[in-house]
Amino acid sequence: MAGRFDPLTPTAARGGRTDVPAGRGRPVGRGAKARTYAPAGDVAVDLGLTLGPLRRGPADPTFRTTPDGSVWRASRTPQGAGTLRVSHTGDAVEAEAWGPGADWLLETLPALLGADDDPAAFVPRHRLVHASHRRRPGMRLTRTGLVLESLIPVIIEQKVTTDEAYRAWRRLVRQYGDPAPGPAGDAGLYVMPDVRTWARIPSWDWHRAGVDAKRSDTVLRAVRVAARLEEAAAMELAEAARRLELVPGIGPWTSAETLQRSNGAADAVTTGDLHLPGIVGFALAGNRHASDAEMLELLAPYAGQRHRAARLILLAGRVPPRRTPKMPRTDIARW
Repeated sequence: MAGRFDPLTPTAARGGRTDVPAGRGRPVGRGAKARTYAPAGDVAVDLGLTLGPLRRGPADPTFRTTPDGSVWRASRTPQGAGTLRVSHTGDAVEAEAWGPGADWLLETLPALLGADDDPAAFVPRHRLVHASHRRRPGMRLTRTGLVLESLIPVIIEQKVTTDEAYRAWRRLVRQYGDPAPGPAGDAGLYVMPDVRTWARIPSWDWHRAGVDAKRSDTVLRAVRVAARLEEAAAMELAEAARRLELVPGIGPWTSAETLQRSNGAADAVTTGDLHLPGIVGFALAGNRHASDAEMLELLAPYAGQRHRAARLILLAGRVPPRRTPKMPRTDIARW
């Protein structure tokens, strides 16, 4: 069965897989605060699969992997900007953090690495899902506790290709963000802009980044009520989705993609997606033209774990053969 799908396809990457080089990261020190965390269970957490969904493309200025097996993230926490480095040391995870947000990042490290996730609640119901699940025992669903950090890049990804969205995110973060605290800042890692800065980005810079007025206006509406949206990180899934979707321009697709990351929502299945229903339909029933309703029917046996099931299907990489051209790439900055 394993030979029938390829985990290295672009679809698999969309399932949240990022490569972390094998190795044991060495502590950097240089003013860092440190913590060692030993996750429960017999299987080590897979850092690439667990933290991969937080990466916005291979050149994301807020996320980096290094040859020694470390994962670096720059975040804007409730206590301020912070940089986190994590790596395996045996079965435990060694973490270092810098900046005003260092204490917050170390305190929330277990949730980031899936401590709030319950993988034992997942029971595969299809052969392909079972095989994908068996091959990835270290996958956990991350919970960042930071809503805006995931919401803004998801809004930028609305209705465009991933390449366009990643390019826009890189440009805006590098232009308006802050160098990450600690040694990562010298290496080109950035913390995304704060709420006040997002609100002050002029329309022409949104345009130059390739973000149209509809999406930039949605970001501006979100940052005006940022404090209320951040409260959704502590809510149950349905209540959190309602809170986000009160903002015009944020619908079920955007709220699900956000809450999967900020809340570790195992059941936040993405609807309204151009490709996902067809991928799930083809993988589970041979139906490449499946609708959202048909996808939800296929995922019904995984109630409570539908997001995990969809991720495992994407990671399996079994997709219908392409019959139409790719979605054309546009660059509104040239208009």
